[in-house]
Amino acid sequence: MSKRQSLWALVVLLLALTAAWGQDSSTQQPADTAQSNPQQPVPAYGPDNTVPSISENPPISGLDMPNLEPHAAPLSYLQAGAHFSEAVDSNIQNALGGSATHTISDALGSLDLERLWSNYDLSLEYLGGVGYYQARGIGLKQVQELGLNQKISWKRGQLGIRDAFSYQPEGTFGSGYGSIGAAGAALSGQGTFFGGSGLGALGQVPRIMNLALADVVESLTPRSSVTVTGGYGFVHFLSNELGTGNAFIGNSQVSGQVGYNRVLRPHDQGALVYGYQGFNFSTGTTFHSHVIQVMWGHRVSGRMDFLIAAGPQFTQINGSLRLTAAGRASLRYRFPKFSADLGYDHYITNGAGFFAGAESDVAHLEISRPLGRIWTAFSNIGYSRNSRVSPLTPLQVLNCNPPGGNNPLLPPCPVNGVAANTYQYGFAGVGVRRSFGREFKAYASYQFNDLAFDSSFCGTTGPCNRISQRQVGTIGLDWTPRPIRLD
Repeated sequence: MSKRQSLWALVVLLLALTAAWGQDSSTQQPADTAQSNPQQPVPAYGPDNTVPSISENPPISGLDMPNLEPHAAPLSYLQAGAHFSEAVDSNIQNALGGSATHTISDALGSLDLERLWSNYDLSLEYLGGVGYYQARGIGLKQVQELGLNQKISWKRGQLGIRDAFSYQPEGTFGSGYGSIGAAGAALSGQGTFFGGSGLGALGQVPRIMNLALADVVESLTPRSSVTVTGGYGFVHFLSNELGTGNAFIGNSQVSGQVGYNRVLRPHDQGALVYGYQGFNFSTGTTFHSHVIQVMWGHRVSGRMDFLIAAGPQFTQINGSLRLTAAGRASLRYRFPKFSADLGYDHYITNGAGFFAGAESDVAHLEISRPLGRIWTAFSNIGYSRNSRVSPLTPLQVLNCNPPGGNNPLLPPCPVNGVAANTYQYGFAGVGVRRSFGREFKAYASYQFNDLAFDSSFCGTTGPCNRISQRQVGTIGLDWTPRPIRLD
């Protein structure tokens, strides 16, 4: 579809949702009222027939997820923090076939602001500092993250404005930094679809990533609602050297999503969702993708949140239409002494600088368990498999053999991205954390990272290094003093 056709499809879907709203409002009656007196008018949409709180059980097609800690009282506060760590890294250059043990020293500061008004909620979170890589050619690196989450509520809905910005010396998927709270809230489990992130890293290459989102949730009736979300994300690499004669691919992405939600039972919701992705890469490659999904969610307040979505994805690239499947599943569960967060996504993504677009499978698992009163054990596992969706783009270099060329007298041309068809990136980590009073926490962790390109990476040159493995052991200290109440 062209952009004009995409807009028309969005208008048609909105008209259909409006028609469904009108039919739903005109036909819905409480069962007991209809049986006792069929002529009795339907109660007004007011105090006797109130809309459930969006924050307690938000629509499954939106960005918000229910809070698994319902007893936490909402407060306005300001909290500062300091974070120090020392790590031993077996492949600090994050290079293919690399193996050299060095240390990394981090000193970071954080500042969190939560301000609540009657109809306005503001969350601002900042994390920043420096990391010193004890290796020639790396040295001191900056780390900057900023998250914004602003909500404006009214009787039947809310508007959310969110932004997640980061400046990182390397990729964030499986890194020691991760995302701060507001940035994670901005993504809400849908960062794979909306972009502004990376699913793999090679080398020490600073990058700027940003994802801005605006979403509206409107309750149509006590049992139905509509969500509309628009987003813009980009990834910009400050150095284009991969170390293999290739260059990273920067990208930007425009996304939109419209969903109609229906409460099926007290703990169950269903939804129909349409999504749009528009990709633009520094190589000049552009393509568009359209997703239609059916969603189902089961939620038990304060304990469990389960969601599954599936449907077709239509991608228009190089004049052809490609049909694939798209979907995601997530399960969050909180026991008295154990919590788990499991997720899986299958969408078209930005390719992490390696490819100009990729079909990606992304899975993650995070678990934590208290070990007594002051000890906590935690573990995280992540995996992504990515297949290119657009061909390699040779750089403009004279006297070289382009991809697919058959002149054995010429060297292969460097390309934008990596000369491979697929890559896999996974990590697994485990650690423990100990509290020292209310303000200090120390931790120790170990993590293993693995990046592997398929055999096409080596081309006709025979065996070569196409795998990067990295082991990192870390000890750290977090200081978070008591927050300053703003009420």
